[in-house]
Amino acid sequence: MPVSALPPSEIVRRQHAFFRDGATRPVSFRVDRLRKLREAIVRFEPRLLAALRQDLNKSEREAYATEIGIALTELRVALRGVRGWAKPKRAKTPMSHSGASSRIVPEPYGTTLIVSPWNYPFMLTIAPLISAIAAGNTAVLKPSELTPNVSMLIAELIRETFSSDYVAVVEGDAQVSAELLRQPFDHIFFTGSPAVGRIVMEAAAKQLIPVTLELGGKSPCIVDKDADLQLAAKRIAFGKFTNAGQTCVAPDYAFVHREVKEAFVEKLAEVVTRFYGERPMESPEYGRIVNERHYKRLTGYLDDGRIVFGGQTDGTSLKIAPTLLDQVPLDSPIMREEIFGPLLPIVEYEDEAEIEAVVEANPKPLALYVFTRNKAFAGRIVERIRFGDACINDTVMHFGSPYLPIGGVGSSGIGSYHGEYGFRAFSHYKSILTMTNLFDPPFRYPDSKWGMKVIRKLLR
Repeated sequence: MPVSALPPSEIVRRQHAFFRDGATRPVSFRVDRLRKLREAIVRFEPRLLAALRQDLNKSEREAYATEIGIALTELRVALRGVRGWAKPKRAKTPMSHSGASSRIVPEPYGTTLIVSPWNYPFMLTIAPLISAIAAGNTAVLKPSELTPNVSMLIAELIRETFSSDYVAVVEGDAQVSAELLRQPFDHIFFTGSPAVGRIVMEAAAKQLIPVTLELGGKSPCIVDKDADLQLAAKRIAFGKFTNAGQTCVAPDYAFVHREVKEAFVEKLAEVVTRFYGERPMESPEYGRIVNERHYKRLTGYLDDGRIVFGGQTDGTSLKIAPTLLDQVPLDSPIMREEIFGPLLPIVEYEDEAEIEAVVEANPKPLALYVFTRNKAFAGRIVERIRFGDACINDTVMHFGSPYLPIGGVGSSGIGSYHGEYGFRAFSHYKSILTMTNLFDPPFRYPDSKWGMKVIRKLLR
């Protein structure tokens, strides 16, 4: 029976059985499956590029750089590192445990659920899968129904590469997701909005299932008065308007020092025109909004400030030009809700206290960006504001590093992943203490004459 015809409960039951048989435990098995996944991605690359163009109008450059290339990099790092990551590690043993040895053993959780979003539908499905495989788990994937061509292709790729008892894809809408969340998984990895993240966490809590939540939020971008404005404009435009702004770590709004605001806006407009031309909605390098609902949500924000650049819309193609908004009230909807689109409010500031007050008034952001030549200024911002991850003098590039843990804090997420940190996210670390039988220190027992003195000396 094809996996698509099986109910989620049966898929999970079979994966539990497969995991209990121990097939995923040997590191050699994991390495072999990671290699098979890499071969499949390379083989499917032309079709994946086409599907990403169909669903989100991603150019070949953008699709490869932000989706396929990142997945292949994660695979390369996992293949090089998994043997070391999976080895038991020796740990220190206190004097109070004389004669003992301590070790920490990474153990796979078991059968895992990976629920992925639509904005980077391939990369945000495959990257956590790589971590799950490297850690020795089985996995059920639930790609987003809002990018149907990519979802269908992921299902085909996985079906051709793995047994469904090991890795399976379940396609469908929110009802399918709800049914999956009722299953007895050993770990749930979710990427998406904070609103849906709460639903996932609530469902997991009912069964005490551990979760990794990669969410979002309003990520601020601060442009100091002594920043390199030309470079800042280029890097902010790249981070904000890639994928038409539909990036969880995209700059959500820009704090720009009063003395350089006018010059910065001018340079940012020039860079956007250089990137996408005078008619950006016609550029083959510029994406579209995923569906009509999100398009209408975004166009509703256009009245929340004065448009100083862009603002063009096309409901037929679901495109919104890169847009800069000035004079945006801090209590307007665009400043209270995550934008997730190609609109960038410009907020003027005079001193650091203003920045901190606005950022701290919102839930903790997933990312924070600071553009400055002043290391002390950057240090104060990074130290005083709570956030998930940061870039100094760049945007979004930290997400492409397989050597950094990527994750939020508070409403922007729980846990982190990428590279070895992804392996850790899908592993339980067992502590094992082995005590000697050669001697038995008497001080811990109640009949020891000198026990209390020894205990006080050792435990202080």
